[in-house]
Amino acid sequence: MEEYILLIDTEDAKGLVYNISKVLFANNLNIEQNSEYVDKETNKFFMRSVITGNISKNILLKELTEVLPKNAEIKLNKKAKKDVVILATKESHVLGDLLIRYIDGELNANIKAVIANHEDLRELVEKFDIPFTCISADGMSREDHEDKVIQRINDYEPEVIVLAKYMRILTPKFVETFPKKVLNIHHSFLPAFIGANPYKQAHKRGVKIIGATAHYVTNDLDEGPIIFQDVVNVDHTYSWEDMRKAGRNVEKIVLSNAFQLLLDDKVFVHGNQTVIL
Repeated sequence: MEEYILLIDTEDAKGLVYNISKVLFANNLNIEQNSEYVDKETNKFFMRSVITGNISKNILLKELTEVLPKNAEIKLNKKAKKDVVILATKESHVLGDLLIRYIDGELNANIKAVIANHEDLRELVEKFDIPFTCISADGMSREDHEDKVIQRINDYEPEVIVLAKYMRILTPKFVETFPKKVLNIHHSFLPAFIGANPYKQAHKRGVKIIGATAHYVTNDLDEGPIIFQDVVNVDHTYSWEDMRKAGRNVEKIVLSNAFQLLLDDKVFVHGNQTVIL
């Protein structure tokens, strides 16, 4: 008995759920879980179904295409662990949290490798028996360095790429090479406090909340479709170091939650937004 996740993104129309269910029933498939959403402003329909049975993928996709509106996007993914590559620089808090969750079996992933532009995290990564590659950017143009990173990533053919505090701006070439595959995390001060130490700036302004945002990477820096966000409360008793610690904690939680949503095929991209089912 096979288990698949069916993802449908299409123009809304009367009878969609009925027609989809009819095709699944005719193929002797069972719906184990189902979620739907209609965006009335754009007249878009989204559906995520976990289905089981003996599935003939080509036949099922053909029959669904025949009953859905033209230009419907249909994906049928076998429920399995996704291959993942993580990019990092020097900060260990987000990467370390992901590696611990991975070893504990919390993540539905195969972490194939960690690639970094510094050697600082090699010892940490190798403790988890995960391949670590350092591709230094010293003396290289951004484009040449990125070409080497892309080449190394392609060796692993990942389905998801996670930027675990990877402190380099990606070029349009990178984004186009891995469309809707790259997950990033940043503190939610942007764009209010930018620069070398946003926590010192936030402390001077007396902020009362600290947040983090996980999003898809696009050519618009830190403005891709948001997948998950969260905040923690702080007050006047917090030093800027305390704020940084609180920020790092929320970054870990936000990234791991967004990552799990991607691994479970629960994220639809809808313009510059996401629909989470």
